Amino acid sequence: MNGSHGFPWEAFTANLGWAAAAALGVMLVTFLVALRVGVHRVVDVAWGIGFAAVAAVTCVASAGTGDPGRRALVTALTVLWGLRLALHIARRGRGHGEDPRYRKMLSRAPGNPDLYALRMVYLLQGALVWLVSLPVQAAQYVPGPMTAAAVAGAALWAVGFLFEAVGDAQLARFKADPANKGRIMESGLWRYTRHPNYFGDFCVWWGLFLITCDSAEAAAVSVVSPLVMSVLLIRGSGKRLLEQHMAGRPGYAAYVARTSGFFPLPPR
Repeated sequence: MNGSHGFPWEAFTANLGWAAAAALGVMLVTFLVALRVGVHRVVDVAWGIGFAAVAAVTCVASAGTGDPGRRALVTALTVLWGLRLALHIARRGRGHGEDPRYRKMLSRAPGNPDLYALRMVYLLQGALVWLVSLPVQAAQYVPGPMTAAAVAGAALWAVGFLFEAVGDAQLARFKADPANKGRIMESGLWRYTRHPNYFGDFCVWWGLFLITCDSAEAAAVSVVSPLVMSVLLIRGSGKRLLEQHMAGRPGYAAYVARTSGFFPLPPR
């Protein structure tokens, strides 16, 4: 530590393994559940649960080290976000078979498809949970009271959480109406961005990162997290893959032409 208000590197690094164990444990249990139910799409539910587990374990491990208010805030925000996302995905997938993404991947798997899924899906997602959760981990070790950066981070998290929750609820209601089968959702938040849920995720993780910015050391070690999440959402498995899947639907090209691809803007 660098003085009474320095970042406690020794305590932080000593407990990185507990966070990794929490993420790995969630994924291994989920893998066993997937073998039991016969579909690997349940791993998507475990994504949010993994973050909640890492936050809770880190909160316990950091007791007596970081500021109690910041520890409570970042844990509560992460658990709320993770459990809401898990519940939403579980409801969305209820009664459905295997996700086409996993079916396609496993059809080309060398050797045992389940073991291939363990390596390429569960363990990979566990590693990503650990990496992306670095702000959640680092923030809990930051000493000293919260400043304007933490307040701004909590506000940005709230914007993101609102976009995700409202966008998901609007799309669920739209899909529940048989009259909308085959149509494109373009009302509510979906009028201003083609991906309000992904934009919400983006805000959530940059908001959690801002909460670490009361400490330059914590910010430096965790800035990789929102950067990785941004790449995943915009260029990786989020926006890019979904739009490839949607490209052939009637009316989608016109929707793309008038609606912002990510950041909310008035329709063109």
